[in-house]
Amino acid sequence: MTEYTVIVEKDESGFYVAEVVELPGCFTQAKTLEDLQKRVKEAIEGYLLTKKEYKPGIKFIGINKVGVNA
Repeated sequence: MTEYTVIVEKDESGFYVAEVVELPGCFTQAKTLEDLQKRVKEAIEGYLLTKKEYKPGIKFIGINKVGVNA
């Protein structure tokens, strides 16, 4: 089993949006986090089916917050 890093955000209309870091262009959205989890798995599976020779080139390192006086 391969694990992927997923970034989850909530958009202005209340939907949860997920991006799979290691798979460029692999996004999905849902109204609930439970539905989002299912859709992320489906999105990854679909992505990998279309990219049979895919080799990950991106490695997730971390998230950092930066404060700026604006």
